Amino acid sequence: MVSSSSISVIGPGRLIMVDSANKTDRDTAVIDREVQRVRKVSPKYKVLLHNDPVNTMDYVVEALRQVVPQLSEQDALKITIETHNSGIGLVIVCDLEPAEFYSESLKAKGLTSTIELES
Repeated sequence: MVSSSSISVIGPGRLIMVDSANKTDRDTAVIDREVQRVRKVSPKYKVLLHNDPVNTMDYVVEALRQVVPQLSEQDALKITIETHNSGIGLVIVCDLEPAEFYSESLKAKGLTSTIELES
């Protein structure tokens, strides 16, 4: 006979529970439980480029390629034209830290840039 309540672990995800002072060993309940891990996805941020009347398109294309090396010349040109035509252009979507870095680097080159949470 078991004299007190107890919980024993017999392996990953398996428990033996004895919940009464008057139960015998053959009254032991086995509870199987799966352990699940939930991984949160970090939010993404948009790096935006704002149009300005000061910098030439060639300069903006070159600055974009220097700040965001994974952009091809064609991608940088598309972003520049989008920014020129609509007033704002999407440079890249990434985690917060790189987004802040890209935006600050564009500002250091005389461009106007902001970041915003991707919706």
